[in-house]
Amino acid sequence: MHPSNFDVLNSIGMKGKIQANYNGLLQKPIGSGFGYRSTASDIIEGIDLTGKIALVTGGHAGIGLETVKTFVRAGAKVVVPARDIHKAEKNLAGLENVLIRQMDLMDPGSIDLLAVDFLATGEPLHLLINNAGIMWVPLRRDKRGYESQLATNHLGHFHLTARLWPALKKAQGARVVNVSSYGHQMAPFNFEDPNFLHRDYETLQGYGQSKTANNLFAVELDRRGANFGIRAFSLHPGSVYGTELGRDAPAGLFQQMGLQDANGDIYPEVAAKLKNVAQGAATTIWCATSPQLKDIGGVYCENADIAELDEGSIEHKYDDPMTLHGVRSYSLDERNAKKLWALSEHMTGVLLPG
Repeated sequence: MHPSNFDVLNSIGMKGKIQANYNGLLQKPIGSGFGYRSTASDIIEGIDLTGKIALVTGGHAGIGLETVKTFVRAGAKVVVPARDIHKAEKNLAGLENVLIRQMDLMDPGSIDLLAVDFLATGEPLHLLINNAGIMWVPLRRDKRGYESQLATNHLGHFHLTARLWPALKKAQGARVVNVSSYGHQMAPFNFEDPNFLHRDYETLQGYGQSKTANNLFAVELDRRGANFGIRAFSLHPGSVYGTELGRDAPAGLFQQMGLQDANGDIYPEVAAKLKNVAQGAATTIWCATSPQLKDIGGVYCENADIAELDEGSIEHKYDDPMTLHGVRSYSLDERNAKKLWALSEHMTGVLLPG
């Protein structure tokens, strides 16, 4: 049986010398040939995922759903954990090779149950897409007292990745993809008070630090996993029209940002610059499958390429989503990455095995 091109690209990547992306060492665009308007279908063309298994959190809506559809078209079997099983079944109806399983990223017990169920199959896990996320929520806490955006966007995914580690190792060539955001530029990680116990709650500060955590997690995960054939990436999908991420946003927020008029309608000139869902999923698919990344890991990507470092030289305008790009060095910092790893193990009580 001939190996798929996915096998080839990962086996090649396991042979070279591993270089960590600490402090953005590898953070340079490579001229992938793709761009802002590239779609998930553009990226997956010619890539065969037959026999591969993927797990996509948040895979029943938005860019997560597009990611699942793309993997299925390429031949993969996809597991979709969901808090709302009914909604997942409705949105995924008609897709073959999709398994829906119960899981809530705010509930550590449900993460454990899903992982136990998956490991019991004895199957490898080739692609883990940590896609689910929340934004613009009021102050909420999980049962442990952890702020909800941190708990959902980072800690739940850290917990899930650690529990599924044996299956990722068994793949002998796996990729873990953290769907981060340009929003990481809103805040570095606050190690002194990550749960807003001693400072006023600002929802975008909470979101920003959770997305910074996604980046730092990918940097350290790649460094630890590369010798096992596990490579990790984080990414900004772009400003995408047609997702549910803004469902909890305060009324009037988008008007204040210059994105909508007084009636709540998006300005046509802004809409023309946003990505659609197929374009929003493109960078996820590129990170998960591209042979161009066979010898690179731990990098933050956007527009289906490695992003450039932003040291304050990029002018960002919220009414021009195309300007919202670049990655801040604090979210790739070696000391921060190691510190967050230790904190995440402490907060979840889950140690990532060797």
